[in-house]
Amino acid sequence: MANYIAVSIAWTIDVRPMEVREIEETASKIISSLNKAIIGYEKELKLILVALLSNGHVLLEGVPGIAKTTAVKGLARLIGLDAVNKIEIDRIPYRGLSRVQCTPDLMPSDITGSLIYNPRDLKFEPRFGPIFSYILLADEINRAIPRTQSALLQAMQEREVTIGDRTYRLEYRDKGKFFFVLATQNPVEYEGTYPLPEAQLDRFLMRIVMEYPETLEEEKQILRLHMARLREPIEELDKVIDPSWIIAAQEFIALNVKVPESTLEYITRGIRYTRPEMFEPLRDLLLLGASPRAGIYLVRAAKVHAALRGSEEVLPEDVDAVASAVLNHRLIPNPEKLVELRMSGETFTSSYRIAREAIEFALRTARKEL
Repeated sequence: MANYIAVSIAWTIDVRPMEVREIEETASKIISSLNKAIIGYEKELKLILVALLSNGHVLLEGVPGIAKTTAVKGLARLIGLDAVNKIEIDRIPYRGLSRVQCTPDLMPSDITGSLIYNPRDLKFEPRFGPIFSYILLADEINRAIPRTQSALLQAMQEREVTIGDRTYRLEYRDKGKFFFVLATQNPVEYEGTYPLPEAQLDRFLMRIVMEYPETLEEEKQILRLHMARLREPIEELDKVIDPSWIIAAQEFIALNVKVPESTLEYITRGIRYTRPEMFEPLRDLLLLGASPRAGIYLVRAAKVHAALRGSEEVLPEDVDAVASAVLNHRLIPNPEKLVELRMSGETFTSSYRIAREAIEFALRTARKEL
């Protein structure tokens, strides 16, 4: 029989007043704890936390062996979700952390669930898939077929799943239940993969590119960390917060962190200047710029970044800190520029470079006009 934790002890929203200083201090504890187990990726780990507190989803992209999956597991452990078998809310069982290894034979029902016939009761019953969780890790999402990718991305957008003739919620904010998807993909391998279309990439609040450690000392620190261990260092991390804290922090940031008119002008101009039809200097770099939804996500992420530094006011520096991760997967590079860079020796990093240059140029131009 399935082992459920009764809803009566499920996490509920913390109703006590929250202050931005508490968010700053708690986030600092989370990031410093992760930095003890994952060396050289402080910026990327902070961006993952920003996406979570923005109530968005993340695409982690990088070559194998750079701790993408480990980062997700470490975050779940710090929220206390790694030890959760199942929590039942409205008679629906939810896991703490679910991991799906995407393959070409993975069907939509393998993620969302399906109806199973019960011969004893002579009726069909729902069998809930791994998407019924607080955090869903979709490993190598570009190996799943488009139909499966679409089912997952639809659930990400609508935060609900339909099985048979009934629709089930994936998020219960009043009960401290959030829904956070982190998908990974390897940008190097193309054989047996199904690249996500731009319209589906747009469902991710961020694409965080994880590259090799920057310095020799960081690589040595990684080896030192593992040389006397047989287990992963994340297994030594202790819980810092409950899942309900995430919901409370999201609500506080949405209501209390303000965006001054000057910063809003900066964001709006920056978004518009990524569109080649509106800003001719970028026509050599881009075919398609950022949409209004990109601007909405950029505002949300910048508000969270401001809160993580202990401020209730968003500055242009907060926008700059998250802009690349929020926008880089929403821009379509000019094919001619892409071929030019690849012919010069840059391979899978060429699209990153074009997006980065375009975003920096658009924001630099927007700042000059403030």
